[in-house]
This record gives sequence, structure tokens and C-alpha cells, in this order.
Amino acid sequence: MTSRVAYRVAAVLFLSGLFHLVVFLVAGGPWEGPVSWRKPVTFGLSFGLTLATYAWVGGFLRLRAFWVGLFTAASVLEVALISLQAWRGVPSHFNEATTFDTLVTRALTGGGVTIVVAVVALAVAALRAAHLTRSTRLAALVGTLSLVVALAFGGLMVAERGGSWKLSHGVAMHGVLLLPLLAWVLGFTTWDERRRTRAVGAASAGYAVLLGGAVAVNALG
Repeated sequence: MTSRVAYRVAAVLFLSGLFHLVVFLVAGGPWEGPVSWRKPVTFGLSFGLTLATYAWVGGFLRLRAFWVGLFTAASVLEVALISLQAWRGVPSHFNEATTFDTLVTRALTGGGVTIVVAVVALAVAALRAAHLTRSTRLAALVGTLSLVVALAFGGLMVAERGGSWKLSHGVAMHGVLLLPLLAWVLGFTTWDERRRTRAVGAASAGYAVLLGGAVAVNALG
């Protein structure tokens, strides 16, 4: 039941991102900067996709429903507050201009911490998933670890009050979808488990190289 709710909420978040994209196209304004429609667009799309992925991966990892519910609530909080600040025409992050803005900033920080805890729980479930095939377990483990890395880059961006790690953060975010999806697709082939595991391993290595390239680009400015 919790996963079904998470999928529905994910769809709403994704649609909110598309809605704000339409608003941007109609209303115009800057795409970059602390006050723009970019944030509600990217956060809506990204959290919608990531929440659906979390629920899906958590399902075959046998993750407790509590963690799926927690991640769902935190996702809604982040997207709702960021969208609210965009409509108010004020920055959503690092904004303590008023008491209300300070409360929003602290709520966003609390939501971010909650998301980190829920993702760590997902990674621990991947480590313990002895019931899965080797290929699926490898895909889930590398994918969840990439999500942990994405959150680490997000933390760097917060620490640097914006920072320059957007590319690395974005690349790392979706390994948790792409690698398990590959393992799932391979399950419909005639390949034996050893060959599937090698394919997932090769894809994981390629993904690591891609992420390393993104980190190098960000590091070089």
C-alpha cells in the first residue's frame, strides 16, 4: 500500500515540475539564479522520478514501509516549499530575510537530513539483500551507493552556499534507477546469471567513469 501511495505522489511531483516548466515558458524570466522557475521545475521532475525509483527498488529489497513513507513525506516537503518560494519570488535556500523565510530554510534542511537517513536505510537494505540474484543485488548496491554519492555532492553544494557540483550531483542521482533497470531487463534474456552479472558490472564501471568525468569537469570549473 505504501509503495502504491509513493508512486501516486511521485506522479504528482513530476507533473508539478512539468507545470512549472509551462509557467516558465509563459511567464519568462531567468532560468538560473536564486529566484527562478528552474528550481520548482528541476526539483519536481527529479523528486518525482527519484521517489518512484526509491519505492520500486525498496520493493525488491524488502525495505520497511516506514522508510518509503518517510522518503515520500520528505520529497513532498522539499518540492512544496521550493515551489512556494518560487511563487513568492524569493530564494528558497540560504534565505533568512524574514522569520518565515528562516523557517522555510530550516524545514528544507530538515527534509534534506531526512532524505539522507532514508537513502542510507536503502543502501543498508541493498547490502543485506541476500535473497536477490547476484546481478540484481550488484545493480541495487551500486545504484544506491551512487545515490548516497549524489547526496554527498548535494551537501557540498549546501556547504558552499550553491557550489559548483550540480553536474556531479545530477549524474550520480539516477544510477539507482538505471542499473537496477538494466538488471531487470537482463532478466528477460536467455543469458545465464554469470553473464548478466558481468554485464551489470561493466555498466557499473562505465557509470563510475561517467561520474568521474563529471567530477573532473566540476573540479576544473
